[in-house]
Amino acid sequence: MTTHGGFEPVFCTIVPPHVLDKLSQAEDPALAGPARRTLQRDAFERTQRRLTTVLGATAVASLADGKPQRTVHDARHGTDLPGHKVRGEGDKPGKDATVNRAYAGLGATFDLLLTAYQRDSIDGNGLPLDATVHYDRDYNNAFWNGEQMVFGDGDGEIFLDFTIPIDVIGHELVHGVTQYTANLTYFGQPGALNESVSDVFGALIKQYTLGQTAAEADWLIGAGLLAPRVTGVALRSMKEPGTAYDDDVLGKDPQPATMDDFVRTGRDNGGVHINSGIPNHAFYLAATALGGHAWERAGQVWYDVLTGGELKEQAMFTDFATLTVKAARERFGDGEELDAVSKAWEQVGVRTL
Repeated sequence: MTTHGGFEPVFCTIVPPHVLDKLSQAEDPALAGPARRTLQRDAFERTQRRLTTVLGATAVASLADGKPQRTVHDARHGTDLPGHKVRGEGDKPGKDATVNRAYAGLGATFDLLLTAYQRDSIDGNGLPLDATVHYDRDYNNAFWNGEQMVFGDGDGEIFLDFTIPIDVIGHELVHGVTQYTANLTYFGQPGALNESVSDVFGALIKQYTLGQTAAEADWLIGAGLLAPRVTGVALRSMKEPGTAYDDDVLGKDPQPATMDDFVRTGRDNGGVHINSGIPNHAFYLAATALGGHAWERAGQVWYDVLTGGELKEQAMFTDFATLTVKAARERFGDGEELDAVSKAWEQVGVRTL
């Protein structure tokens, strides 16, 4: 399930390489060791993804019936995927909270896509949702590999169980939605848009699950993931990019909120997890200006752009912003939605054509 009409999935992790790089340099081997092993495992999985893309993978049958088809596996701290099946669709919760959280997160993502946007699973055609938990030992990440979700347990020192934040689950699954739609190139500004789209809908999945309005939401990505010893609240903040953490081991959150502070780097695929703060902040500004449930209007505009067929794989921030303005006008007319979207991009310094 890799080519899908020519689409090429990428290997996407929730914890950016620059965070693990910093952590791997810690003097304490209890902190540096798991980070180094996680980087090595991520590099291996990234290579496997490229090989599978070239060779092709087994297709998975979809059933477009408006109901989720979830399966959760347990890797038992190994790395063979998918691992041992521990919960299927409709099975009752077991004693493993990690399994139950993964199952619930898959369902929450499916529910938002179907209820808010009439999308049947991440491919729009009822694709089964598979996840593996307890991956490797002290594995400090979660990822979408083009076919399924994988969650580490964290090292307990810096990161906790990666199924704890539901927006992490949603974020990674939405990489699958992007894979099946705009297929944004995972480098530079297109890659930052790829990451931002996942943050946007990850946040919306959390808000939808909690029944929160834009004003009530915390707009944090990965809240609850950082261990108590870490000075920080989350991996990223859409409300205030650059403020999610400031820690003596992890360093300071490097995300910019506007184009004035755009980071030019060759690391992290051209800063895809860093510069995503700019479109993230634009969405936050548009959503809070409109108020109410963010998935209903601002989220609808972003979804229309992602799935509308006009967003190119190599789209830059300006291209995406321009399409959101167009989508707002086409769906809602020349009203407050158009005004909120236009002003949001202006506030972060991204021009629209």
